[in-house]
Amino acid sequence: MIRSLASSLNAALSPGAKVIASLALVGGAVTLLWPIERAPGLELWMFSPAHREMYRSTLETWGDSPEREPVEVSVFGIPALERRLMGGIFSGVDMADLVEVERAIVGPAFRGPVEAVGFVDLTDRLESEGLLDEINRPSFGPWSTRGRIFGLPHDVHPVLLGYRADLIESAGIDLSTVETWDEFGAALRPMIRDTDGDGEIDHWPLAFWPTHEDNIEVLLLQGGGGLFDADGRLIMDSDRNAVLIAEMVSWCVGPDRWCVDVDEFTNASNSQKIEGYSLAALMPDWMCNIWKEQIPQLAGKVKLMPLPAFEPGGRRTSVRGGSMLAITRSAEDVDEAWAFAKELYLSDELAQTLYTSTDIVTPIKRHWDDPIFDEPDPYFMGQAKGRMFIELAPEIPARTSSPYFRAARLELRNAANELYEWGRDNGVYTSEELLSKAKEILEARTDLIRRDVERNVFIPREPDTGESGGGGEGT
Repeated sequence: MIRSLASSLNAALSPGAKVIASLALVGGAVTLLWPIERAPGLELWMFSPAHREMYRSTLETWGDSPEREPVEVSVFGIPALERRLMGGIFSGVDMADLVEVERAIVGPAFRGPVEAVGFVDLTDRLESEGLLDEINRPSFGPWSTRGRIFGLPHDVHPVLLGYRADLIESAGIDLSTVETWDEFGAALRPMIRDTDGDGEIDHWPLAFWPTHEDNIEVLLLQGGGGLFDADGRLIMDSDRNAVLIAEMVSWCVGPDRWCVDVDEFTNASNSQKIEGYSLAALMPDWMCNIWKEQIPQLAGKVKLMPLPAFEPGGRRTSVRGGSMLAITRSAEDVDEAWAFAKELYLSDELAQTLYTSTDIVTPIKRHWDDPIFDEPDPYFMGQAKGRMFIELAPEIPARTSSPYFRAARLELRNAANELYEWGRDNGVYTSEELLSKAKEILEARTDLIRRDVERNVFIPREPDTGESGGGGEGT
């Protein structure tokens, strides 16, 4: 009988409900079989050893104060942190008082009703203390759902274009007059050639491909598209998204293509960058630090510029990634946790250390006048890159969180790759010719996500307007 009941429940539950039920069972078992006595003071979970090192001074100063309890820090890998966090949220197991999490794993925390989110709603505190104006407003987006904010942003992560100025400028090409992606491709087309006579193209203008999941989203947001609107409704099949996906794919297919498939984080791709196989790449602020550490051979050969726009007058930046500091609902002293969160994230010291250690610019606007951001960077041919990122920080596209973010982004990548293969196989290469197929593919891929979204009674439904899209994350 028990087996029959289990079988019936298994058949009745949706995949999402099965995941939640499994997490609850596992979390409950952990609670019963492995009780843990909390140490006095605050507990902080995080995923980055580098962040822990940056916070060392604040942690020590906070713990030295006699009227404050010390902060105990535990660092986990992102998968382990996600399991602990979601297990705690969905099973009621006590978690740390504070958690620092990355955007990719926060979505499932927003699956239920807004009042049941596993983090403390900070909206009213932020508003009453004037922090909504003090912190770069778009940076709250990934930590928000249904108009409420659940975390302090750690960063901004604007995106610029990094390009091989040594090769491009020596070829007599001036990118300072380039405003749009079409102009960028046309300006660098003369460099798409075989320079060593081996029958292979040696230089391509841009490292971008329809399988590059993160960068597809970066460009979609830049162009005014998005996966979800401000209320969390799924809009992946919007008309604007179809236009943008058709445009991106047109850069990669056919005899006139000007993009190339180069990975971001492998030794082989680093060698390709050194050789100039790709002449430009999308570069959020944190990527600057990765290039410095992994590709020191390019020091003094690279420059940054605003992203070319999709249309004249369009947005010249985008955003990629992000982290937040949140207070969990199991926190024993929310006011103490809030005081520590502000001490850590709003400090002058962190803003400076964040930039000098990782090239990341702070979202705290009062720090933007710090002369540290005006210092020339030798790696980028003496450019004051900090100032370049900060000038574009207020213009990053808005984002919102959804428990279905990862699934939707995966299907977006699948849609772009499917359109690429269809265009390649059918000899269809221009964005205008690809558009109708892009709409068809996006609608089919969106339907795969919509089935799960519509099972969730707490997520707003799509407006019944008879048409797709509009008002997306990038607006």
